[in-house]
Amino acid sequence: MLIIKRIISLFAAAALLTFTSADADNVPAVSAKCCAVMYHGRCLYEKNADLRVPIASTTKLMTAVVVIENCDMDEIVTIDSECCGIEGSSMYLEAGQELTTEELLKGLLLVSGNDAAAALAKHTAGSVDAFAELMNRKAAELGMDDTHFTNPHGLNDPMHYSTARDMARLMEYCLQNSIFREINALKSCTVNGLTLINHNKLLLMCRGCTGGKTGFTEAAGRCLVSSCERNGAELVCVTLNDPDDWKDHLTLYDRAYSEYELRNVTDGIRFSVPIISAETDRAYLIPEGSNTVFIKRGSEAKLTARLPWFVFAPVQKGEAGGKAEISVDGEQIGEYYLVYSDNIPLGKDNS
Repeated sequence: MLIIKRIISLFAAAALLTFTSADADNVPAVSAKCCAVMYHGRCLYEKNADLRVPIASTTKLMTAVVVIENCDMDEIVTIDSECCGIEGSSMYLEAGQELTTEELLKGLLLVSGNDAAAALAKHTAGSVDAFAELMNRKAAELGMDDTHFTNPHGLNDPMHYSTARDMARLMEYCLQNSIFREINALKSCTVNGLTLINHNKLLLMCRGCTGGKTGFTEAAGRCLVSSCERNGAELVCVTLNDPDDWKDHLTLYDRAYSEYELRNVTDGIRFSVPIISAETDRAYLIPEGSNTVFIKRGSEAKLTARLPWFVFAPVQKGEAGGKAEISVDGEQIGEYYLVYSDNIPLGKDNS
């Protein structure tokens, strides 16, 4: 295996994901006990990001995605009396009412209805406990190793907790779902004659805000998970136990977008390897797809290509023939397949 290294000025080129661990220590002054700003699974800024703490109604992000993945949006839910009058925020459901899962999701995500959370949980899994099992199963699938759910609404329970990093992972996953994105971005809507105003003020305050979820209990303090897209890069910000969460999210987004930029790192780069039994003596490999990275302005990246010493004809365009790794400041931030740029048939003398 031939290994080739190149240093690429990111003023001229670029690659895939994210931020370096050194930057994670450089946290702007925020009031939050815990925070994380994430891009594609990697933290740009963090503070106590792995500390297990209560998360209040930001829990409903997991509730929403579990419901969406297990129910059709037009399913009819008949409201059980046990789901009515739950403490905390509410969409004021009444026993015997019939609403669709989509309508209840709007009440869940916009006005943080604890009654909507309970109704959706019972409809989806038969009971709150069974639904919590689904939540924990999904958390395990997403690698949320420091998270445990006991209910769908986030009311206090010592065994109900998460971390800023895990909640950022969850929000990134939720944003991949078109139904979630559409509902979560609504500033307001009407359900059963009731106007619901989204509690997420960042939709009005923050340029590029694409969604979010608020939360508050005495034990958890103010909690906020949000997302923002500017210049083609969508970030997720999480603050937990934060008395000044609106301001902190604005500060974190403004700083991130001023210090980092999205670039294509592998544009125009190609590698050659000797080819045997063909009319030509070289085959060319290029990075597969469009490879972009959100990275600190002015940084340099190191590209390490892993190539075969030679290859036998024929090869087909798009066929994988090697790999390239991108690293910044010694940390790998992306890995890509290298594929052949052209079809190269077997030479006539070798047919």
